[in-house]
Amino acid sequence: MSVSVSNWQTQPLGELATTTSGGTPSRTRKDYYVGSIPWVKSGELNDDYIFDTEEHITEAGLKNSSAKLFPSGTVLIALYGATVGKTSILRINASTNQAVCGITPGPELDGEYLRYHLISLRRELLSHRYGGAQPNISQQIVRNQKIAFPPLPEQKKIAHILSTVQRAIEAQERILQTTTELKKALMHKLFTEGLRHEPQKPTEIGPIPESWEVVELGALAKVGNGSTPKRSNEAYWEGGTIPWLNSTKIHDRFITEAHQFVTPQAVKECHLPKVSPNSLLIAITGQGKTLGNSAITRIETCINQHLAYAQFYVAKVLPDFVLWFMQTRYDYLRSIAHGGGSTKGALTCGFLKTLSIPVPSRVEQGEIVTTFQSLEDKQDFALRKQAALHDLFRTLLHHLMTAQIRTQHFE
Repeated sequence: MSVSVSNWQTQPLGELATTTSGGTPSRTRKDYYVGSIPWVKSGELNDDYIFDTEEHITEAGLKNSSAKLFPSGTVLIALYGATVGKTSILRINASTNQAVCGITPGPELDGEYLRYHLISLRRELLSHRYGGAQPNISQQIVRNQKIAFPPLPEQKKIAHILSTVQRAIEAQERILQTTTELKKALMHKLFTEGLRHEPQKPTEIGPIPESWEVVELGALAKVGNGSTPKRSNEAYWEGGTIPWLNSTKIHDRFITEAHQFVTPQAVKECHLPKVSPNSLLIAITGQGKTLGNSAITRIETCINQHLAYAQFYVAKVLPDFVLWFMQTRYDYLRSIAHGGGSTKGALTCGFLKTLSIPVPSRVEQGEIVTTFQSLEDKQDFALRKQAALHDLFRTLLHHLMTAQIRTQHFE
């Protein structure tokens, strides 16, 4: 980081602030815990503020350990662990464990500015990490880190600008969380009660409106799965033009493009089915959260053996309606796949053909789809806005901390 502005200074942090790490009261002493003193662990540092902590210790725990009590406004930085290098500012009086360094700025340094400056210096700080399985930075590394700083009023302005962008990012995150919760609540309500205020009837998939049918997926669509042409055969992949999807694409929900392509020779010789646009795709195996997820492909494509497709051939059902219903069956599908205690669960096309699907009128299906699509659009907009704000934050952080942009540009 290079700064060459006449009214900026550069000094080691240790000359501008005091640093102290904390400690952990003995875990064998129950009387040291469940007290009233907040106790910060390194995993709680999140480049923001700390208003409360996961654990609290007692006066005895604080007194009989190396844990330190820091006042509100103290800047914290994680010295090791998964969050090494991350920062926070206390908004409460709190103690910390030994993996957290508390920094008390002197009169020349604003705490908010320092926190953002430490974020901008993270890569440089982490380049000094040492240790094996759990690399860490020491207090001395933090103290030796050179800090470039303008006069105090400009520091406060820089911190205010960056904080404004950070709050805007958090606002988008709240929109995403609220929309996700609303979507989940609506899924339960609409797929059990519908939109017409009808009486309900019991079915194998739970209560549904009286006028709705329950139909097996195999009666609505052709169900099958794909395969993977040999990677060693260049004739199957080199210059390929036909989209081919693996199970990672299932998380797109609405698939509009492929990142891998196969050749016509691969389709012919490997008997790859071409899945029509607006077909449902289901992950029938997979690690993490993949198994049991569903998506709709908007393109004609081939798929691998870890995906099943349902290619609809009856007009009574809207593919997007089935997709949204399938979101409610995620946990059920995973429980079926892992039946018998298997840790490598899988669904079969035979089972998927028998999967029960609720079918209201096309008109009501369309209204339900529109409801969910509006929420999906709202989430997509919030995600795009959040991503743009993250980019803006990174750009401003770099340019403000290197004096390439000055605060008067914002006045």
